[in-house]
Parts: sequence; C-alpha cells; structure tokens
Amino acid sequence: MTSRQEQPQPKDLDTSERMTTSGRAVLQGIAHEAEGEHETEKGALQRVEPTEVERIINSWPDAQKNVARQMLGKYGPPNEATPTKLVWYRNGPWKRTEVSSEVVAHNWPVPHSDFLTQTIDYRVPPEKATLIAQFDGSIIVDRTKGEVSARCDSESANALGLNMVHEIVTGKRSVEDAREMTAQNTAAYNLGRNAPYAERLVFEVPQGGTEDLDVTTIPHAVLQQTAGKLKDLVTPGAGDEATDRVTGPDAPVRS
Repeated sequence: MTSRQEQPQPKDLDTSERMTTSGRAVLQGIAHEAEGEHETEKGALQRVEPTEVERIINSWPDAQKNVARQMLGKYGPPNEATPTKLVWYRNGPWKRTEVSSEVVAHNWPVPHSDFLTQTIDYRVPPEKATLIAQFDGSIIVDRTKGEVSARCDSESANALGLNMVHEIVTGKRSVEDAREMTAQNTAAYNLGRNAPYAERLVFEVPQGGTEDLDVTTIPHAVLQQTAGKLKDLVTPGAGDEATDRVTGPDAPVRS
C-alpha cells in the first residue's frame, strides 16, 4: 500500500510547470475581467435528451428518482447529465439546480438525506458567514462567486433555508430564531398548513453583481520571492524561508 508521503504532492511539479500552470490561470482571469465576466456557464447552452435522462435516473434510489422527475416536470430536460447528477441552469428562481444520486446524511431538523442543491446569486458579508454555518451546515456560501446554495431533499426545504439566510444576513433573525422558524415551517409544510417561508423565496433574488473577487496581493509577494530566488542562486540551500515559518504537526514534510 502506498504511504501518504509517497502520494503525488504539489511540490512534484518543477518550476517551469508551476509557472506555466499559474500563468495560464492568471491570463484567463485577466481576460475574463477585461470582458466584464467573473464566471462561465457554457453548460447552459445545451440540453440532455429526455430518453438519456430517463436511462440515467432509472437505477437511482426512489427518493432521488422522485425529486429528479419533479424537476423534469417543472423545468424540462436538464442542461447537463452524468451517471450521478442532473444539472439545470437558470431554472425558475434558481441560478443552478443539481439533483444527485449520491446523498449526504443530515440530522437537522429531522434525520434525512441531502441530494438536491439549489443556488442563487447572493452576497453574504464575510462577518456573517459564521452565523450561516451555525444556522445550517447544508448551506454553502461561495464568497468569490457571490453565491449561496441550499442542499436538502426538496425544493421547499431549500427555499426555507435560503429565506432564513436572508433574514440572518439582514439582521431580522438570530441563528436560534432562524433554526426554530425552520423547524416550525418544516412541520407545518409537511402537514399541509400555512408555511410561507417554505413555499417560495420571499425576498428579491439578485441577478448578478454579488461576486466578491477580493484584491490582488501577488505582485508584492512575487517581488519578495524573486529576490529570494536570486538569493537561492547566490547561496544554495537558503531558499526555504517562505516555508520555514510553518511549524508544528501540520508543517510540510521535507525529504
């Protein structure tokens, strides 16, 4: 059996490969920024044939198959499909919907499985991200893309989760209040009672403009590291200053 230390690591790339890999990504990022883009969705340009979709989901577990067919009936054929996933782009209020045959077990507010992920454009301030994580571990915040995703077992549960995210971010509810409201609305919805937070998104969903691309700091680091590289050439063996500060059990293993 191969040990952890023998597995391929990032350090295995030589300097030219590292520079080439990083350079391509940098050039691509600059090009998209110049065009006013921050992400691509080429998958949205295609549709999967219904017969192919049916072939894929036919062997899925009943819960996932049922929800997949609900999404098909509501939004039509997906834009992308693999043996384990169906993906729709820009369907209804959602930026993206993904049904997976694979599940994540989740015990709150009751034991269930998560396999339906739905995403909206939404900016969560960094200082609020911890509150969202405390509220529900199946809410995924992507600060760079400016997205929030809810992953659960139904569209109503995802709408409920995102409504609570909005109310936490806007200061209307505390984490504890949002969790109690989620439990109450979940029970009410399943019993056929009034449950407005589970029936629809009750806030205006942003249409782009929520991304947070952060700020560029690499030029300063490049200057420092270039000076270090020159020092390496003059004084061999003195080139690990950038990693020498990493100590403790998580420090990189050097051969």
